Amino acid sequence: TGSSDPYCIVKIDDEAIIRTATVWKTLSPFWGEEYEVHLHPTFHSVSIYVMDEDALSRDDVIGKVCFTRDMLAEHPKGYSGWMSLSEVDPDEEVQGEIHLRVEVQGSQGSQQLLCCTVLEAR
Repeated sequence: TGSSDPYCIVKIDDEAIIRTATVWKTLSPFWGEEYEVHLHPTFHSVSIYVMDEDALSRDDVIGKVCFTRDMLAEHPKGYSGWMSLSEVDPDEEVQGEIHLRVEVQGSQGSQQLLCCTVLEAR
């Protein structure tokens, strides 16, 4: 139909911690949702999976972006820019990118507070 029903799943070290609402019938979703996530100091990666909800079969994975603890360490003042979606299934073609702003905003005890803003997607 030329559109998707996208939502996102956020995973820390392959553990799903957030699922956004589905935005129906669009290729330019806007969620306007905020979440607070405390990262354990030994975390390895944060992944954002962009999904396409399908009522009649299994949801499709549109693609994902992933940033690691090392990537965050390379940008101590934070990272802002476009990241291309990468494939999850090597047999699937992936198109799209996400404009992210990611920064670690300090520590609370032994945990770090990660602020990740999805500015837009296409």
